[in-house]
Amino acid sequence: MLHFAIPIMPHKYAIKYLFTGALVLGINALVTGQSGKEDKLPPPSATEDWSFKPALVTPGETYAQPPSDAIVLYSGQTDLPKWEHPDGSPVKWKTDGEAITIVPKATDIRTKQRFGNMQLHLEWRTPDPSEDKDFNRGNSGVLIMGLYELQIYESWNYNTKIYYNGQAGSVYKQHAPLVNAARKPQTWQTYDVIFEAPVFRADKTVEKPAYMTVFHNNVLILNHVELKGPMVYQGYPKYKFHDSKLPLQLQEHGSRVSFRNIWVRELQGRP
Repeated sequence: MLHFAIPIMPHKYAIKYLFTGALVLGINALVTGQSGKEDKLPPPSATEDWSFKPALVTPGETYAQPPSDAIVLYSGQTDLPKWEHPDGSPVKWKTDGEAITIVPKATDIRTKQRFGNMQLHLEWRTPDPSEDKDFNRGNSGVLIMGLYELQIYESWNYNTKIYYNGQAGSVYKQHAPLVNAARKPQTWQTYDVIFEAPVFRADKTVEKPAYMTVFHNNVLILNHVELKGPMVYQGYPKYKFHDSKLPLQLQEHGSRVSFRNIWVRELQGRP
């Protein structure tokens, strides 16, 4: 039993003093438990997870080099065996041993391999702005799964006019980038993307939408944004059932945009 020595004081002050002491005891009881003792913690080993050993991955020697588990889609070859046009024909874009450059009116290109959840790295460069017309300056795009577009555009210093959810780094017509991290025209730029593919239920309705995180020139510009559906130019996006893996596609939009150092890491969940 606890004993308190109550100082002699006027009655109203004694009541106040007793109330304050009881309040302090009550708070201590809540913090330490009814017994007045601290709860006993489990041993450190109780929170050690030995069930899953992460695989060893060797990073590239430089930022531009892919890690050891990457699927390299383009690294300067003069041919493009991993790519095709949507009709299945051989690629008609220009290759020079360093980059792939769009040939206007030659249509999009896509990978022969299909992907779902992924980490994507690619580098791109817009041409001389004098080549292009207004609202088509360095215009291209990365269509993940051939459906979800990360926009490519000449957006340096806002020298060209385009709606904000259509500038470089936007999920086209859905999300404007948090910041404009574009470099000057004719300068190589990087996209590093984490993409989570949508999940559909057995009845083909959406169980989980797609999400995208993007670094543009090493700057975070999209932070796990929810996609509203595949890209549409007019109207509002909405999901339609599709396969869990689809080709990666690069858009031909009439501008001679170039690409290099393209690689993908397929992202698998823990077993």
